[in-house]
Amino acid sequence: MYRIWIVEDELEISLSLKKFLESWGYQVSIAEDFQNVLETFHRLQPDLVLMDITLPYANGYLWTEKIREISKVPIIFISSARENMNIVMAISAGADDFVTKPFDLHVLLAKIQAILRRTYDFSGKTDYLEKDGLIFRIQENTIYYQGKSVELTRNEGRILQLLMRHQGKIVKRAELMDYLWQNDVFVDENALSVNVNRLRRKLASLGIEDWIHTRKGLGYQL
Repeated sequence: MYRIWIVEDELEISLSLKKFLESWGYQVSIAEDFQNVLETFHRLQPDLVLMDITLPYANGYLWTEKIREISKVPIIFISSARENMNIVMAISAGADDFVTKPFDLHVLLAKIQAILRRTYDFSGKTDYLEKDGLIFRIQENTIYYQGKSVELTRNEGRILQLLMRHQGKIVKRAELMDYLWQNDVFVDENALSVNVNRLRRKLASLGIEDWIHTRKGLGYQL
């Protein structure tokens, strides 16, 4: 289920959008704290943002630029500002599309579906993996949990990705080493243990303990 976050200060519009999008199976949240938009974004980790231009405290252009510094999440502007300059400024700030109010809900839905399909469904792959509330954003190589985040190294990310794609199953050490280093036959087997332990420490820094289990003589398992 894709998560959509509506950053719009007109409650009537937000509630109408929320009801409509939820009827299409989306999980929808509405912005309430317009002073801490970036912090809320970190906590919610939405798959798509609907952003208004005119907001309390700071405009949508600024928040889009801030989000773009940390994420490639799709952003669609929804605004009554019809001037071409507003559209140019929104796209320049990092928006993926611009829809003017009043808009047809089904037209907006079609745009949302198209952007989500392009972003997450290409080649049948998704941009993130999830387990027990932890979200691993693959392209960002970053894990998010309860409002906190930690960036992983390339090898830490590849280990976590392989384990999360085989949840509940034992992933053999040889399989992990081949996935990480492929044809490099000179890699010390201890290098895998070092990377797994570093990953465990980063998970622990988010409050996730005993997540990666060692299966002696076999490999690792989530």
